[in-house]
Order: sequence, then C-alpha cells, then structure tokens
Amino acid sequence: MRPRRWRRTPIVFGALVALVLGLSAGSAYGYLTTHGSGKGFASVGTMQTVTMATAGTPSTPLLPGGTGDVVFSVTNPNNFSVSLVAVALETDGTITPDTGHSGCTTTDGNPVVTLNVPSDDLPVAIPANTTQPINLASAASMDAAATSNCQGATFDIPLAITARSS
Repeated sequence: MRPRRWRRTPIVFGALVALVLGLSAGSAYGYLTTHGSGKGFASVGTMQTVTMATAGTPSTPLLPGGTGDVVFSVTNPNNFSVSLVAVALETDGTITPDTGHSGCTTTDGNPVVTLNVPSDDLPVAIPANTTQPINLASAASMDAAATSNCQGATFDIPLAITARSS
C-alpha cells in the first residue's frame, strides 16, 4: 500500500499549490482593480469688507505743476492677510478742494488735481486684523494753471480700493 500513497501525494500537493496560486492571483486582481467612491465636504469662508479708515496728511504739499503723495489707511478686519491690489478714483468721483478754497480753479479748464497711482506702489500686504497706513508717492498732480486761490487748500480725493486675500 505504500506505493499508492506516494502517488497521491504529488496530486494533493499540486492541488494545494494551484489553490494557493489561484487565491493569490484573485486577491491581486481584486486589489489592482478595486474602485471606490464617497463624498467630501469643504466650506468656503466669506471675506469681510476691507475699508479705508482715514485720510492722512501728505508728506509733500501740492504745488502748481507738481505732484504730491496721497495718504490714507486701510482696515483689514479678516483673520488672514490681504493685498491691496488697486486704488483708483471712485466712479463719478470728483477731486474737490476744502470749503475754504471754493475759488480754487485752473485757467486752462483742466481739473485742478488728478490722480495717477504709481504701479510700483501696489500691491501692499495688509496683515490680519490691522489698520495699515498707505502712502502713494506722487500720486496726486496739480495742474500748472492752478490759480492762486488754491494756496493752502486740502483736496478730497474719493478713492475706490480693491483687496484680495493673500
């Protein structure tokens, strides 16, 4: 009976090897071809409005034919920093002298003061929860034909600002 036993052993051993290889191949195939799906969630915060806080005193006074600084402050109420990326004259905004200088005009009919923001002055980083002073160097220009009634005048320059999250 012993000779028969040896003949069955290779068959049983071969069946076990085939079973193990079959299971391994099936697992590998399942691992490489398995797909899944699900849902993820995120929320987007809202940026609070960045505002102009105060007007400042220019370091350079305006003279006919000359330029002067435009100085103001910007308040960032957000918990993250923002960048001031644009400053322009407000839509339908008119640059006007203070009430004590209502006779301030030009002899050539041009505006007394114009705004030209230097591109090198922007963007300006404004840290979170702060008020940042802004100085736009030589951004205001006075017409060379400004009358002497403009001496000592302070000009109201209505500005529109644009800020983006950094």
